[in-house]
Amino acid sequence: MTQGSDAKPLVLVAAVALIRRDGRLLLAQRPKGKAMAGLWEFPGGKVEAGESPQGALARELMEELGIAVSEADMEAFSFASHAYEKFHLLMPVFIARRWEGEVEAREGQQLAWVSAAEIRSYPAPEADLPLFERFIDWSKASRT
Repeated sequence: MTQGSDAKPLVLVAAVALIRRDGRLLLAQRPKGKAMAGLWEFPGGKVEAGESPQGALARELMEELGIAVSEADMEAFSFASHAYEKFHLLMPVFIARRWEGEVEAREGQQLAWVSAAEIRSYPAPEADLPLFERFIDWSKASRT
């Protein structure tokens, strides 16, 4: 199968739903100067050549939030596949409930611990919106 003239580059990004004991999820706001600035998303970043998605997350979480998350503590959660104007995003999403260190914004981003009831009030990139709904469903199921 050949790609048409409308083919877009595939961008592989890994993200994590960091969940505290009280069930709140960490969202990070994209800082000024970045694409989609001001929107809220799960922490994560691009998977570099030779990295696994979990390895990329471990690196990104240390760089961006100053926390260490073991790959063994990352549980597969969901994924997003979304066509933006200039690229196609493929994003595996993991859940992590254990980490070492205190979460801090190391790259000037705003952070918020959000409940399932609050998450819809945070504007997000299009690819993340179905993931927010998945978190709401997961949160309801985990309480039963």
